[in-house]
Amino acid sequence: MPDRVMPDNIKRTSDLTTNRGTKSHAHADADADADAVLVAAKAIKLVIFDVDGVLTNGQLHFIDGKECKSFDSQDGLGIALLLRAGIDVAIISGNVSTAVTARFAKFSMPHIYQGVIDKHEKYQLIKADLQLADSEVAFLGDDLIDLPVMRQVGLPAAVANADAFVKQHSLWVSTRLGGQGAVREFIELILAAQDKLTAIQAGFLTPCK
Repeated sequence: MPDRVMPDNIKRTSDLTTNRGTKSHAHADADADADAVLVAAKAIKLVIFDVDGVLTNGQLHFIDGKECKSFDSQDGLGIALLLRAGIDVAIISGNVSTAVTARFAKFSMPHIYQGVIDKHEKYQLIKADLQLADSEVAFLGDDLIDLPVMRQVGLPAAVANADAFVKQHSLWVSTRLGGQGAVREFIELILAAQDKLTAIQAGFLTPCK
């Protein structure tokens, strides 16, 4: 199954480990990490994203007192592909921004929450509403506030420039930075693990009518 051939962005989880002994042991650990990621990704029915530092680069810009954010267009298409594949998407952010509302207004995403202090509580509500198990949920975060949810979901993941402690509690870490393709990388990992990515990509080879 061609979708499963993706060692570059899975085995990077081994980069998080310190010296584990012999080189052969390190390779075995990397393979185990890759297998664990694939197994977890295959079961995912909901992907939850943080905003600042994940969907954006984490920098805050203010123009005339108004907060501005920049989003990666490839991340946006990736979210659309997830939804097309029948995988739900949610956003839980600790901040409130009209830029987030505007960016995702065109997406069919009823679960967008901003100004959330207790992300774990909101996660429980989303999970109950969609009638999902923890093993069916993935979360991509970058900072300490994300850990309560990450510690519970089936596939906890972090962006490349996430807080080091957060990375330690992640099953997978992106090679790309937050706001610069990390979301798309994570999405393609999940779609590939579920044998959906190749068909989705092939669909773009045919001209739109």
